[in-house]
Amino acid sequence: MNRLSLAGTELNYFHVCAFFNSRDEEYAVLSPFFKEAVDQGEKNLHIVNPEHSANHRQRLGQAGIDVPHCESCGQLEVLEWQQAYLDETGGFNKDKMLATVDHLTGAGRDAGYARLRIMGDMGWVFTEIPGAADILEYEAEVNEVLERNKQPAVCVYDVAKLSGAMMMDLLRTHPLPLVGGVVQENPFYTPPREMLEELRARKQG
Repeated sequence: MNRLSLAGTELNYFHVCAFFNSRDEEYAVLSPFFKEAVDQGEKNLHIVNPEHSANHRQRLGQAGIDVPHCESCGQLEVLEWQQAYLDETGGFNKDKMLATVDHLTGAGRDAGYARLRIMGDMGWVFTEIPGAADILEYEAEVNEVLERNKQPAVCVYDVAKLSGAMMMDLLRTHPLPLVGGVVQENPFYTPPREMLEELRARKQG
């Protein structure tokens, strides 16, 4: 199997929560991850803020990725939030997104790619979007989808937008955190079923 490395660390799990202080830091850390996929004949699927889609492609090009070629041949797919996380009403439907991730990871294999690397900009969570409150349940449940399909996903969060409590909950839903440019084993990770029980108890309380 091809290498799967992020920030100099070989990944043993498939769900990474990446916290960044700036877009410059984000691309300095993630661009080699994207470039490794291209060099190994894998597919990148990136879900980005529609305001940043052009800049995202520009930064990929600066990292040595032939963006027009990769997009035309299907090795790179850049989607905007409305094409993935948000439904036709502009809201977030957790179950629909889980099914989408399941489909996308399978579709990557069906298209002949050994691996599909997903990156999702999670900035939409901090806007006034219906259903955004379900994000923690989604982050917990998607672990099982990614593990079953053996495909990696990196969820990108802006540290400046996170409260301490939210950051801790996000840490608990991801086996691997990336903080300060370093990937570490996560002592706070809580198995999905346990985390879901706690989240549902909070709602009832």
